[in-house]
Amino acid sequence: QVQLLESGGGLVQAGGSLTLSCVASGKTSEIDVIGWYRQFLGKQRELVAIIDRGGTTTTIDSLKDRFTISRDNAKNTVYLQMKNLKPEDTAVYYCHARRQFAQTWGQGTQVTVSS
Repeated sequence: QVQLLESGGGLVQAGGSLTLSCVASGKTSEIDVIGWYRQFLGKQRELVAIIDRGGTTTTIDSLKDRFTISRDNAKNTVYLQMKNLKPEDTAVYYCHARRQFAQTWGQGTQVTVSS
């Protein structure tokens, strides 16, 4: 099993920055891909950014200039640095890990951007 614990969400003014953290525990050596999704109110979750076992990152095009995913393998932690936040970034952000035959979601962390 893998467990994910997110932190770092909160309320920020438009133009501000936040860094989300996701600490993985359990069978972390089995994780192939780990990353972040977000869910707007009443919508399905959507991909934000992921990083694979080899360190290759994928970020959706519309967020590449403002969001950066990174990881610290020694701490089993994945980060999502978000800058120049906009009210439309308001959502619940979820950490997600994929192994060969399983996936795990974190509990989510709320990010609210005020105008």
